[in-house]
Amino acid sequence: MTFSQRLYKKLQPIWRKNHAHPFVQGIGDGTLDSDKFRFFMIQDYLYLIDYAKLFAIGAVKANDLNTMGKFAELLDSTMNEEMSLHREYAKKFNISLEELENAEPAPTTLAYTHYMLAAGQSGSLAELVAALLPCMWSYNEIGTELNLRPGASEHELYGEWISMYSSSEFTELTNWCIGLLDELAEGKPQSELDKLEEIFLHTTRFEYMFWDMAYHQQMWPTDE
Repeated sequence: MTFSQRLYKKLQPIWRKNHAHPFVQGIGDGTLDSDKFRFFMIQDYLYLIDYAKLFAIGAVKANDLNTMGKFAELLDSTMNEEMSLHREYAKKFNISLEELENAEPAPTTLAYTHYMLAAGQSGSLAELVAALLPCMWSYNEIGTELNLRPGASEHELYGEWISMYSSSEFTELTNWCIGLLDELAEGKPQSELDKLEEIFLHTTRFEYMFWDMAYHQQMWPTDE
């Protein structure tokens, strides 16, 4: 069993809670309140700005040209495909580009992105991959699962989201990151593997918190 497989098996209780969250299920059956998804798209756009920086850091920390090139591909995919989808969705939800670009990050968005960037900047390449992988991996799995539902990928509001994250292109990039984590974890002492597991666990938890934040449209409680 590879390191990623062990992580995946160990964290299934949390992983499945992410998949079962009412926000995710609402995307799949088309019942999610559009205002919740509007909130999510704005926050996820802000999230992706910092997420893309992780791939840039990965390219800097890479030890070979192939890995450097793959991180550049991931950077390009995030900035020019995922964020493009968000801008297209913005039109559907009457979100102006100005609103999108000037939006304030929610507390969970700030905490999540800052945690990943701290791991990526101060840690090893393996720690960076452990930090960013739960987002890619879980989105790919969620998209693939929801795509199996009849008509889900044709939904007028949520179909494009499902199609993007279940696509063969996104699956290929996700699988590459999984493979890279296994490669980087090989031969490491248990103390370092424990650190990678801790980082992976934290960002898996942050995934749940992000869905929950969007579902409840949570900004700063002191500003309410």
